[in-house]
Amino acid sequence: MTMKLTILGCHSATPRENKHTTSQLLEVKGNMFLIDCGEGTQIQLRKSKVKFSRIQHIFISHLHGDHFYGLIGLISTFRLLGRTAPLTIYGPEGIKEIITLQLKLAKSWTDYPLHFRELSSSESEFLYEDEVVSVHTLPLDHRVYTNGFLFTTKSSKRKINTEAIKGLDLKPYHFKLLQEGSEILLEDGKIFENSQLTLAPDPPIKYAFCSDTAFNESLVPLIKGVDLLYHEATFLEQHQKLADQTKHSTAKEAATIAKKANVKQLLLGHYSNRYSDKNEFIEEASEVFKSVVLAEDLKSFSI
Repeated sequence: MTMKLTILGCHSATPRENKHTTSQLLEVKGNMFLIDCGEGTQIQLRKSKVKFSRIQHIFISHLHGDHFYGLIGLISTFRLLGRTAPLTIYGPEGIKEIITLQLKLAKSWTDYPLHFRELSSSESEFLYEDEVVSVHTLPLDHRVYTNGFLFTTKSSKRKINTEAIKGLDLKPYHFKLLQEGSEILLEDGKIFENSQLTLAPDPPIKYAFCSDTAFNESLVPLIKGVDLLYHEATFLEQHQKLADQTKHSTAKEAATIAKKANVKQLLLGHYSNRYSDKNEFIEEASEVFKSVVLAEDLKSFSI
């Protein structure tokens, strides 16, 4: 199993031509999860050829405009497209009031079920799971209440060892039992332990989205060993004072978190528009942590 991450927007503060604010789309075995929803997100979704009806869960990190001002527009578009499937929005306390007030004053109530899961805990908490993935919050340190999100795939079924089963008269139900981890009894009376005929399932895949935050070492145990860590890097080290004042991170600080957590790869984003050369972020972060890539609008990553 793999995850596909598409960056819809990765810049901070205000949208500009060809520079969209934060939004990401994570696909896990056909399930689409939208993470943050800055202005213009639905335009980016159209450019990515995404079928809107496949999005059933939206995760909002915090209530700063560059992370959720596109949400009401997307909700309204869902209605205009005749959506009937439920939509669940996970976000800080207050998000339901904001959205429902806009819908009320516009007299544009949705024709589909709209659910909210409001968040207020300062500890990591479980949000969602289905047969393929689970989602937990990652408490962050920003100027307003903010969470990141950890997506973890469920362990797959055990794999049949094709070499070990050669010559055995296995029935369809035997394969099902083996994949579920059970021993099997053949018609000739032979019993096989599961480990004799199967291989371990693939390990879970983990993606950590860490939105706006100051340097925050308490993240480290929560994201230990993740396959891909997206961590904001609004500033370079030369503007450390600005990072401290605004509770954002530098590329070097993001890399330090990645190194301490022993993640497999670091993805930087949320760049301030003051920087014209994004390669400076790679150069600064690479001095601390080697496996670094840059987020780019409409770029996809396989995890």
